[in-house]
Amino acid sequence: MEYVKDPKMIETKSFEIIQGIIDDIRPGYKFKNEIEEKIIKRCIHTSADFEYLDILKISQTAVQTIIDALKDGCSIYTDTNMALSGINKMKLNALGCEYKCLVADEKTRELAKEKGITRSMAAVEIAARDTGRKLFVFGNAPTALYKAMEMRDSKELNLDAIVGVPVGFVGAAESKDELEKTDIPYIISKGRKGGSNLAAAIINAILYAM
Repeated sequence: MEYVKDPKMIETKSFEIIQGIIDDIRPGYKFKNEIEEKIIKRCIHTSADFEYLDILKISQTAVQTIIDALKDGCSIYTDTNMALSGINKMKLNALGCEYKCLVADEKTRELAKEKGITRSMAAVEIAARDTGRKLFVFGNAPTALYKAMEMRDSKELNLDAIVGVPVGFVGAAESKDELEKTDIPYIISKGRKGGSNLAAAIINAILYAM
């Protein structure tokens, strides 16, 4: 059997195919700028879903805010180990960034049980105790996204930006709609679509563009 084995060649060919399909199904489609093109195309690359041309929304200051925080050695908090495992650690380590998923920690479980809240919400509360700049990357839990917005609104949580792409049927679309109404720099996927793989892809796209 003959097939492409080189990972770089596979990725290059994939993005060529993606652009070809965009030209075919959406002739004349224009990305706002180069970095948004890289983010949206990487979302399509990880999902094979061209609806992200329309449903991925990036606030005006989000990308630059995320880049500034990464360059400043921020901490990244994810709501799943899957999202955390998908982010390029070599790039983060080179920038001096920390990266954490607190959902499975014992202190998170204890706090969630004590308060009668989800572990994802408890993880946000625990993250709020940390000092330094923070990026939140949510691909699964709308409750975590709601909690981050609530705590930021009550000045209990300092954060720089949120990648909010929770997937699902209960609260996923609504939580992203609420984030869109705030002044928090955000990247969201409108509607029910999203996921941990998408969340990681967004951060990676920005890391690779830096």
